[in-house]
Amino acid sequence: MVGKVAFITGSAKNMGKAFALALARRGADIVIHHRKDVSEASKTAAEIQSLGRRTLIVQGELTSVSVIEQIFAQILSTFGRIDIVINNAGVVLKKPMADISEQEYDTLFAINAKVPFFIMKECAKHMAVNGRVINIGTTLLAITTGEYSAYAGSKAPLEDFTRALAKEAGARGITVNTIAPGPIDTPFFYGQETKESTALFASLSVANRLGNVKDIVPVVEFIASPEAQWITAQTLFVNGGVTSR
Repeated sequence: MVGKVAFITGSAKNMGKAFALALARRGADIVIHHRKDVSEASKTAAEIQSLGRRTLIVQGELTSVSVIEQIFAQILSTFGRIDIVINNAGVVLKKPMADISEQEYDTLFAINAKVPFFIMKECAKHMAVNGRVINIGTTLLAITTGEYSAYAGSKAPLEDFTRALAKEAGARGITVNTIAPGPIDTPFFYGQETKESTALFASLSVANRLGNVKDIVPVVEFIASPEAQWITAQTLFVNGGVTSR
């Protein structure tokens, strides 16, 4: 990936940061996005720079299309290209459908569906030949369960967005895939769960545990690599056997 430029939304910390560091170790320069985590973004940038890679920190509320357009313009102005984009930023809500407000619904669909769509639109216009688009979905797309209607529902469009752009951009060698992790041992997961529900999710995997970020990173690394050219328009479930489809 030497010479490639990767843009990862929500990459100042947690799983997005892990993706950024992994791609930097493979030789990519990294665009770190955050909303309000200035300190965390700076720390992540310093770690990446210590690996000998260049960084660019971008900040903004991605639900504004003009912000997305400005970020892509800034990336192209700084690096002259964009090769890998990971739609990682997201928001989760666990609540019975009967209790979900209009504002909660609108927020989830804005962040989990609108943002990836318009980032993918910019990829369609500006991504380099043989680029990689990776959307981070959820294993809940293949599970029948309650209380995640707005979250899983707002992630569901990623599959159709993925197939559409894969077809439209495929002639340029661009691949587009969705990676759908299962429950992962991060603060993103625990904010919605109880001790009992956490134990239940852990029991669903073949290893009787929650997933770790390190379980997801190698899949992202491979899908972002030149060797993954023939994998496109797919949803890849990475969940330790929680479900299959």
